[in-house]
Amino acid sequence: MQVYRDAQRYDAVYSAARQTLAAGRERLPQGRALLLPNLNLSANAQAARLESDSRNTALTPSFTREPRTLGYTVTFAQPIYRPQNYLQYKQSELQVMQAEATFAQAGQDLIVRTAQAYFDVLAALDTLEVVRSQKAATGEQLAAAKRNFEVGTATITDTHEAQSRFDLISAQEIAALNDLQSKHQALQLITGKAYKELKGLRPEVKLAPPNPENMESWVELSEKQGYPVVIADAGAEIAALEARRASAGHLPTLDAVATYGQTGQSASSTSPTSPAGADVTTATIGLQFAMPLYQGGAINSREREAAALSLKSKDDLENARRTAAVSTRQNYLLVINGISAIAALEQAMISSQSSLDSNKLGYEVGVRINIDVLNAQQQLYSTRRDLAVARYNTIVNQLKLKSLAASLREEDLDEINRVLGP
Repeated sequence: MQVYRDAQRYDAVYSAARQTLAAGRERLPQGRALLLPNLNLSANAQAARLESDSRNTALTPSFTREPRTLGYTVTFAQPIYRPQNYLQYKQSELQVMQAEATFAQAGQDLIVRTAQAYFDVLAALDTLEVVRSQKAATGEQLAAAKRNFEVGTATITDTHEAQSRFDLISAQEIAALNDLQSKHQALQLITGKAYKELKGLRPEVKLAPPNPENMESWVELSEKQGYPVVIADAGAEIAALEARRASAGHLPTLDAVATYGQTGQSASSTSPTSPAGADVTTATIGLQFAMPLYQGGAINSREREAAALSLKSKDDLENARRTAAVSTRQNYLLVINGISAIAALEQAMISSQSSLDSNKLGYEVGVRINIDVLNAQQQLYSTRRDLAVARYNTIVNQLKLKSLAASLREEDLDEINRVLGP
């Protein structure tokens, strides 16, 4: 849980998803604004110089004027009938729903990615521990082979076989150490922290099967409420509204419009006999009707484009449902088979330990050769590593299964937390 809290604060992917949600929620007030009135203020100030040279001063005198004009206009408009705006407002509601589902999916992905990175580190630690244990055991077997060769109870072949196996395990130890460092870096990429120690699974942990224990129930949930399906469903509805909005481009619009303004001029710019200026106040109110008659075929083209995109979005929705069903079935089987594999590997651990003990005893009394002991050691340690990896993979697959059904919660991490130990 500590690692997950660190990931919530640090992970850039999750942070970007949070900002995308904040941006997506702004679609609703933007869509609502299309239905609400608009109020605008415009103002102007102008200075001019006018020189008039008369050709007959007896009839029209020459004059020079420098009039200044100041004015403002307030315009109010209330949409009365604009079907495109209403449809865009309905789209904005779906876009907010889509943004929230996308963020919820990012939250579930963060849980899965954090658990995956956490258990990848544990798996790499287990692999390194197994390799080092195997190296120590092989070193003991190598020393025993050398002693037996010196006293004449074994051939040099036993020594060579043990030395070969020891050298191979030494190379595997280097590779395991490099893999562990790589897995630590992957976890640090999500959390921004380097952890000295991570709690591992308790040896006695027993993993429960999915609840409900019915694959088709999980498939039904993922097809109905899985976030990828919800996102695609909202996208299909948005595209259908967009097709209607494109068709509404043929319809007229009607607005209520009112204006109020004042204009003041310091002097007349045209009359030589009346240089005095004037202040003019104007107020209007009325209805504004607009009817698109011909736009060069653009409206028809947008209508066809939106219809095609609407059909595409329906196909995307169907693909999302099919993908959810396939992924759910795969993860359900991975969980069920993983639990069965864990039980089989636990039994194999017991058998491998018995085999190793028997081969060691047989080697001591001379009925087994050194290579038999080395093979039994390798089988035991490989089984131990496979058992640990099977447990980790099954837990992560359980989280993925719940994520596909949109039922993954922080409480699921709490359950995993309770089976971790020093």
